[in-house]
Amino acid sequence: MSLVNILNVQVLDNPSFFSSPFQFEITFECNSELKDDLEWKMVYVGSADDKTHDQILDCIMVGPIPVGINKFVFAANAPKLELLPPSDLLEVTVVLLSCSYKEQEFVRIGYYVNNEYMEEALREAPPEQVVIEKLQRSILADKPKVTRYTINW
Repeated sequence: MSLVNILNVQVLDNPSFFSSPFQFEITFECNSELKDDLEWKMVYVGSADDKTHDQILDCIMVGPIPVGINKFVFAANAPKLELLPPSDLLEVTVVLLSCSYKEQEFVRIGYYVNNEYMEEALREAPPEQVVIEKLQRSILADKPKVTRYTINW
């Protein structure tokens, strides 16, 4: 049995500019006293073909965790453009939220992210050089992929 259950994750500021921070309001329930903090990590998948382009946007420790229902906003800056392959900027990608306890991941929540131009003319005929200021990021908030893992609490 998991001592921490994710009750809800709300994607804030969605859609937004590509360069805007990611923001998630996370609500979870703690069923028993935890001696250590929870580690939350946000990862942007920069390319489906190469893990070296994945970026850890932020990693935070949350605690002490009281028994009951808890809520916080996890925010992180947008990915560093210089680390992303230009050919993958306009494709669908993924942002992952994961939570660990004592270095054991017990839940991972993945969201599809679509980066596209806000203007129809640019979507139909994208310029050779990506114009970041005109990109919009849309997170498919209503269909997260949640994976739970059994750990030793």
